[in-house]
Amino acid sequence: MDVLKVSSKSNPNSVAGALSGIIREKQIVEIQAVGAGAVNQAIKAISIARGFLAPNGIDLVCIPAFTDIIIDGEERTAIKLIIKPWNK
Repeated sequence: MDVLKVSSKSNPNSVAGALSGIIREKQIVEIQAVGAGAVNQAIKAISIARGFLAPNGIDLVCIPAFTDIIIDGEERTAIKLIIKPWNK
């Protein structure tokens, strides 16, 4: 599964474009975000991606979870958002 790492400085439109492309190609993507600002940008990106994918009849579902990651040799807890098409 492809992993997109989002920071508080990530451009939501750029992340949305990458997210949309991966969804079209592989049907599933994981977003990792550490901190409130990064989670905010990730949620914005998912919302924008829904708009990109809607004309093709694709809606999204988001499954949130926690995951432990290593940043600069230090273990941190990140929010993991699994995004995939919603089969109605």
